[in-house]
Amino acid sequence: DILLAGGSAVDGAIAALICTSVINPQSMGLGGGVIFTIREKNGKVKIINARETTPQEVKADLLSKCSSSTGAHWVGVPGELRGYERAHRLYGRLPWKRLFEPTIRLARDGVKISKLLSLYLIVLQGQDSALSRLFMRSDGTLMKEGDTVKFDKLADTLQKIADGGADEFYSGDVAKALVRDVQEAGGSLTEEDLKSFQATESPAWSVSLDKYKMFFPPPPAGGAILSFILNVMEGYELNPKSIQGYKLVETYQRYVEACKFANGLKQFIKDPKFSSDKEAHDLIKVDFAGRVRNMITNAKTHDAQYYNVTPHADTQGTTHVSVLAEDGTAVSVTSTINHIFGSGVLSVNTGIILNNELADFCGRTKHIQPGERPPSSMAPVVLYSASDDHTLVIGGSGGSMITTGMATVLMNYLWLGKTLRESITSPVVYVDGKNELAFERTFDQ
Repeated sequence: DILLAGGSAVDGAIAALICTSVINPQSMGLGGGVIFTIREKNGKVKIINARETTPQEVKADLLSKCSSSTGAHWVGVPGELRGYERAHRLYGRLPWKRLFEPTIRLARDGVKISKLLSLYLIVLQGQDSALSRLFMRSDGTLMKEGDTVKFDKLADTLQKIADGGADEFYSGDVAKALVRDVQEAGGSLTEEDLKSFQATESPAWSVSLDKYKMFFPPPPAGGAILSFILNVMEGYELNPKSIQGYKLVETYQRYVEACKFANGLKQFIKDPKFSSDKEAHDLIKVDFAGRVRNMITNAKTHDAQYYNVTPHADTQGTTHVSVLAEDGTAVSVTSTINHIFGSGVLSVNTGIILNNELADFCGRTKHIQPGERPPSSMAPVVLYSASDDHTLVIGGSGGSMITTGMATVLMNYLWLGKTLRESITSPVVYVDGKNELAFERTFDQ
């Protein structure tokens, strides 16, 4: 509807994300963060990073509590709306308010609980919290698929932001109410944290894959890890025969090993404002992929030390939106509150579910600094082929499963002869943070 009304690709993406915040509130929303990869019609690619940051008064012993990643002490400074604001100022056509109107109506009228959301509501079972009460029937039981949930407080908040802009969230009445709720729940978020938050702009990083150039966000996003896996696999000169007969096992053995090495490299994905990004630059180089490829054996796996892996928690949140407009503008954007229902904290005065983004530091570093952005698996990418003027916009949801899912799709599409639809629907094998494998039920046994 937004595109048909004359909106830009960015308008469409923002409106879709706002809507998704009430359709899939377990995965993303105003209390989270977002990363845009935008290819302009002139071919220039820009990154807008509005990933959450560490509050100024973060507790020094926070990372000693990584065994449990729920609670207000894990809340990072939300960046979602500053990201929308920056993208809209640069590329929006429709009025800011117009992007919020459909979701405000939806939130007030109520949303039917989807099958997906109903499955995730199980994590709230037995809780007596503001969040669980939001999804509770009048008889005190949790809602089921098909029930209707209304987001009245969130609708009021969305209306204020639609009328007053993102500043309402970062320095207005919404900011005051949000901070009060988070602090009462034990968090360290302050009004100054919100006032000082800024989205950043940067050029995209890129690698060449087959006939395409793939553009992706730099650290602390996860595009460099995705690029590494694809660089390793491209060196095997894959083709449709690579997944036929005995070759199928060999191809996936190599792929799984590449993913294990990728886990070991995640330690180099850090906020460049606080750490050098030289190592991250090095790991997207073709010669580095070649060195790792030489360490991969076709019939053997190894212990964690071989891959230099430090186990870290896996996440399943996030939402991705891809938009390709008629004028050639492409938007790939990923948003998250991190784990399912984020921190588990609902701001009762704003209706906003808060992230637990600081948990992404667990297993990756021993110290965090105020203002630092945590590492992320998010990798919204745009691929462009100059030879046939073809654009592919792709990203993933599922938290730490993003990298595996996207790498599988792109491997299928670029080299294994599958259509885009087949590439997306094909089952995947997931390598978790402990280098253990999980297969989709329909994966070839």
